[in-house]
Amino acid sequence: MSSVLTATDRSALIRLASSMDVGSPERKVILSGLKTAAGDPNVPGKHILGDAVVSGKATVSGFAQVRGKAKVDGNAIISGGAWVSGRARVSNTAKVSGDASVSDDASVSGNSRVYGKAQVYGKAQVSGNSRVHDDAEVFGNAQVYGQAHILDKTEVYDNASVFEKAQVYDNAMIYGKAQVSGNAKIGGKSQVYDNAEVYGDVVISGDAWVYDNALVSGDSRIHDEAKVYGKAEIYDEATVADWAQVYGDAELRHKAQVYDGAKVYGEAEISGDAEISGDAVVFGNAKIGGKAKILGGSWDGSEGEITSGTWKSPTKPVYKFRSQ
Repeated sequence: MSSVLTATDRSALIRLASSMDVGSPERKVILSGLKTAAGDPNVPGKHILGDAVVSGKATVSGFAQVRGKAKVDGNAIISGGAWVSGRARVSNTAKVSGDASVSDDASVSGNSRVYGKAQVYGKAQVSGNSRVHDDAEVFGNAQVYGQAHILDKTEVYDNASVFEKAQVYDNAMIYGKAQVSGNAKIGGKSQVYDNAEVYGDVVISGDAWVYDNALVSGDSRIHDEAKVYGKAEIYDEATVADWAQVYGDAELRHKAQVYDGAKVYGEAEISGDAEISGDAVVFGNAKIGGKAKILGGSWDGSEGEITSGTWKSPTKPVYKFRSQ
């Protein structure tokens, strides 16, 4: 085995060996070579460099390195081609593997896993049973804990928190002081930032943005290029889609939907199975509920509560005629 064997090469050889018959000469040669290449763990100058400290039952093996003033302790495992540097710390039963890196003043603890080509840096903290992998990055003062799952090419940074069983995937970004928790799933190129909170079984996808002090919870869905901001609240099974916007102190609940290019803001309330679509603008103290369908027009609440019918505007209902 060459001393320049990379973590990728090692993975490829392991896959090759697993495809061979158990006990075959070829399989034995590959596994023996891998063992020789990996060598003993915690070798100074190979695994431990600079002022780095590896203590307790922690192990650094393979082509992994701990350098700078980094600390690895407890029962932590650093393997593959991973590296820990700066003043970073990996502790408890955490594992850093593959080509992942933990640097600066970041910490990885608990039973968490950082692998693939993931990066944890700055003063970020990854703990609990969380997972950070693929090309994901967690940095700044961000926190990932509980059973949160950060993957693909996502970024979690600033003072953002992702916890409980939340998932962030694709190219999504969580930043500012945003909090994502529960079973929430944030994907696509969506962004959650500022002081926004997302929790429950929410799904945010596409290029959707949730920001300012907005709150999205329950089984809500925010899709496409929709935007939810201000102090708006979206909950229950409500949906905001297409390029619609819900903002201000507006409230969207039950199974209500806002889509197309519609806007809902002010202190407007949309509830029930109501649908707001087209170029409709609903604001002020407007209340739309029941099975009402608003296709357009400007609604400020002076119309009274609307709970039925299909409307092009406050003065233009759409009549349905029965065939004779």
